[in-house]
Amino acid sequence: MPAIAMAALSSNRLRTVLDRLPEGDPQLLAGDLKVSKHLPEGVASKELYSDIIRIAWPSFVELILTQLASMVDLMMVGSIGGEANPTLGAQALTAVGLTTQPKFLLMTAFMAMNTGVTALVARYKGIGDREKANLVVRQGLMFTFFTTIILSILGVIFARPMVIFMGSTEEHVTVWATQYLQIQMAGFITMALTSTITASLRGVGDSRSSMIYNLIANLVNVCFNWLLIYGNLGFPEMDVAGASLATVIGQFVAFIIALYLLLKGNGFLKLELRRGFKPDRTTLSDMLGIGIPAMVEQLLMRAGMIIFSKTVASLGTTAYATHQVCMNIQALSFMTGQAFAVSATTLMGQSLGKRRPDMAQAYCSRTRRIGMICAVVLALVFIFFGGNLVGLYNKDPEIIRVGAHILLIVAVLQPLQTSQFIIAGGLRGAGDTRATAVITFITVLLVRPVIAYVLINGTSIGLYGAWIAMACDQLLRSTLVLLRYQSGKWKNIRLKSDAAVKAAAVEEELSAEMEAGAEPEPEI
Repeated sequence: MPAIAMAALSSNRLRTVLDRLPEGDPQLLAGDLKVSKHLPEGVASKELYSDIIRIAWPSFVELILTQLASMVDLMMVGSIGGEANPTLGAQALTAVGLTTQPKFLLMTAFMAMNTGVTALVARYKGIGDREKANLVVRQGLMFTFFTTIILSILGVIFARPMVIFMGSTEEHVTVWATQYLQIQMAGFITMALTSTITASLRGVGDSRSSMIYNLIANLVNVCFNWLLIYGNLGFPEMDVAGASLATVIGQFVAFIIALYLLLKGNGFLKLELRRGFKPDRTTLSDMLGIGIPAMVEQLLMRAGMIIFSKTVASLGTTAYATHQVCMNIQALSFMTGQAFAVSATTLMGQSLGKRRPDMAQAYCSRTRRIGMICAVVLALVFIFFGGNLVGLYNKDPEIIRVGAHILLIVAVLQPLQTSQFIIAGGLRGAGDTRATAVITFITVLLVRPVIAYVLINGTSIGLYGAWIAMACDQLLRSTLVLLRYQSGKWKNIRLKSDAAVKAAAVEEELSAEMEAGAEPEPEI
């Protein structure tokens, strides 16, 4: 790895406005006092924007480049067969698409736990407790390691049944999809552990490290795509399986770099193996308290997406290939909302750790404003260049025509979608994951599949019906998430570790008073 990149990673101690502010009144978090909407004295709005962008831009670059690599990956897969046989490319696109939901379903456990890792690390960063933050990291890695081993074995064994369950009817497509999913599952553990390290780093506001190691991994992925999909430079021609193996190789490279960085330390977090990985009941309880609702949310989302995908798959290979291409392009627009959601999660978690819900509100509102500007820009790109983007994946005229129309729907959804990502990210940073789980149940598991089924099977509009259903889901979900945020209930989320932190603070204060010769005040 280049020395310049390593220097950039090792000097990544991020400081924010919160570092110079005093702790807030505990009654603010108990809801006993009204939270001011005005910024504290001596804090300028531009400083908050600076904090937001410093955390978001590495995540933005990382996520955009990751998605671009995914798009290039899918373009290479879609080009199998060339212009002479675009049907073969459509089959390859369908094969990869059929593996998406099963893979994400198996990722649910550690993805949800990562939500707890980020929220807890952010809180401990807010109060400056380095030891507890590093304990959270070790517990998160331990949980991810053992969970992923089990999931990897299940994924390899049941890959074919899962692909068939997703709606695969052509044997050629089923074979490709099974190979793709089995390879992904065999390399599952390195991707999972890397994501937990990334979640930990984001909790302290370090999004630059993950940007660099994921960028390197993406470059490795694209290079091995070229080698393994087409059989260049003497490598075997593996088609769809080659794309999957290239992804796993890239993920392994990212894990090695991420682990090295965590062992070396970044100024606040450092993985010390000598401390061991013995389960800590309080920490795991807090992680599960945040992670289980997030897991329920993810499971509900995956269940809804599986029903939705199976409904779309019933339209045939060409329609499903078009759907897969549009989903892949839409995922590019997710990256903006998710990047700024990282800022919202980190800064709201740190603000509440320091008992400053006023700063949490201030950060969230400004994050939404920046996200909205980016959403409008993306919407214009999809409106004017939608057909060109779809044409990069496959040259079938029907795929290009329908895909361009669908991207108009995606363009309209941009402002709602971005705002929803940011607010939901802030709620997760506050530990308010139960509410988002309920909202996901209502929208993704009920609204989207039901409307899609009715429009696809009860009308003649075909694939358009699925995307109209998605628009209805996004509209309702954005409204419910905003209402939850405006209720202010996220300010009252309590963790078991909060009591331990408070007790330690009281003990430290009493010790200081006794050393100074003062009589401690009796508790009433």
